[in-house]
Amino acid sequence: QVQLEESGGGLVQTGGSLRLSCAASGRTGSTYATGWFRQAPGKEREFVAQIRLSANSLDYARSVRGRFTISRDNAKNTVYLQMNSLKPDDTAVYYCAAAQYRIGKTYRLEDEYDYWGQGTQVTVSS
Repeated sequence: QVQLEESGGGLVQTGGSLRLSCAASGRTGSTYATGWFRQAPGKEREFVAQIRLSANSLDYARSVRGRFTISRDNAKNTVYLQMNSLKPDDTAVYYCAAAQYRIGKTYRLEDEYDYWGQGTQVTVSS
């Protein structure tokens, strides 16, 4: 089993920045990719970004590309999501998720992930 714990959420004004962290513990060697998803009130959970174990494969949702940066520190078993130029539309609960390797995965879909954190709230005020 792998446990994931998000931190770094909070309240920020439009144009501000936050850095989310996702700390993994347990059998972290079994995971291959880590993703961030978010769920706004009344909406379905959506993909935000993902990073693979070697960090040479990054992927972002169109809505955050150029503003958000995902990175990882394998020595700390932690994945980060640096969020800049935040907008009210970015308000959501942000979840990190970890996936084992399987052929053909895009790592953009919820059901491709095996482990989930509890989420951290990000609120962007206008």
